[in-house]
Amino acid sequence: MQRLLLIAAAGLFSAICQAAPKPNFVVIFIDDMGYGDISPFGSTLNETPNLQRMADEGMKLTSFYAAPVCSASRAQLLTGCYAPRVSVPGVFFPAGDKGLNPAEVTVAEYLREAGYATTCIGKWHLGDQPSFLPTRQGFEHYFGIPYSNDMQRATLSGGPRVTPLLRDEEVAELLADEQQRRVTREYTEEAVEFIEQHRDEPFFLYLPHTAMHIPLFPHQDFVGKSDNGIYGDWVAEVDWSVGQVITALRKYDLQENTLVIFTSDNGPWASKGKAGGVSGPLRGSKGGTLEGGVREPTIAWWPGKVKAGSVSDAIAGTTDILPTLVKLAGGKLRSDIKIDGKDISPLLMGETTKSPHRAWYYYHRNDLHAVRSGPWKLAIRPQSLGMGIRERPEDLKTTEPRLYNLDKEIGERTNLADQHPEVVARLQALAKEMMADIGSGRPGPGVRPPGKVENPVTLYPTKPRR
Repeated sequence: MQRLLLIAAAGLFSAICQAAPKPNFVVIFIDDMGYGDISPFGSTLNETPNLQRMADEGMKLTSFYAAPVCSASRAQLLTGCYAPRVSVPGVFFPAGDKGLNPAEVTVAEYLREAGYATTCIGKWHLGDQPSFLPTRQGFEHYFGIPYSNDMQRATLSGGPRVTPLLRDEEVAELLADEQQRRVTREYTEEAVEFIEQHRDEPFFLYLPHTAMHIPLFPHQDFVGKSDNGIYGDWVAEVDWSVGQVITALRKYDLQENTLVIFTSDNGPWASKGKAGGVSGPLRGSKGGTLEGGVREPTIAWWPGKVKAGSVSDAIAGTTDILPTLVKLAGGKLRSDIKIDGKDISPLLMGETTKSPHRAWYYYHRNDLHAVRSGPWKLAIRPQSLGMGIRERPEDLKTTEPRLYNLDKEIGERTNLADQHPEVVARLQALAKEMMADIGSGRPGPGVRPPGKVENPVTLYPTKPRR
């Protein structure tokens, strides 16, 4: 009898496991896309029907934050930490001696330990030396341009400036400018193939697109297809790419077991004019800590789990992706590694409307510029309108605290510090607490070292830079 009971219990346990497989995860990370660049967030310039459908079937996160620039945002997403904590405050360049420390535990490493197939397809930008590449950070495979597409170098043999397209750790091809028109399509084809190959096991697909970074190179099939010039053409191709990924998930009946998150790494490169995106109702752009530089157009899609047509304005951000995915995968975070992110799965599933964050901190490189708690944002340092914008309005030059109520005025123009000294004091105390940990200007005791190599070289032979 006891043996029969054990067999029955084992069978029940097996049935439960089969009925609740581990969810799949897809994170689509766009480069330099503004808050106002897609129709779910109010764009009338760019048509994005696939993203609109994704939002209609999922949740818009309207207070989702990244960092002001590329490498910093990617470090936050992969480690669950504010970028300065892991010593990735700015942007890495080709053949640099620093990168994301291989000792950091990334979301890919957590998920791979949990039995997930993992791949990174697209822009990496956390160091191009072998020890910094995705295949050393938890991803089984990598395909993409390892840094920004404007970081071209001339080869030693001469000819046009090129960017490398990597397959795992080897240079598969050197791309001249016009050849970059293929990358969004090739990334998408790789992503769909990965889904097909791993449809019978849990997988993590990290798809950080090269688009919308300058230089703009939409595929020829999309050139001239939009009413918003070449920028709108590439937005249209990105929207197509999202549609292809969602279609693949539906084709293999994976939609009800897959969480897809769409977001961007920082605000639009507004100083580029029509070649850059727009921040919509937000002030500021890429490279700054005004809302337009760091608040991103974000959508979470998981039919049957994330309520269709829902909207959350609770504070969340790229740091939250790691703890959220690890929790949903049934994993456990390491207690010996401090992170800043929070599990936002209750928010996504509609179990709460409240943010798990007491505050969100706006770092520009190693400097703490501002802190937000609830609707209140306190700027404690001078700020800019964004990278490449020389104009510096008088209200952003001052070192005096500037307090904004983002619920009442999302554009950050009315300083309410004099009317609410108690709020200023509370947010100043939060800022002081963070500066005692990560620091501001100088690294604090909570900062971990970057990865570093000796004698770094470019991924392909290049002419010496003068």
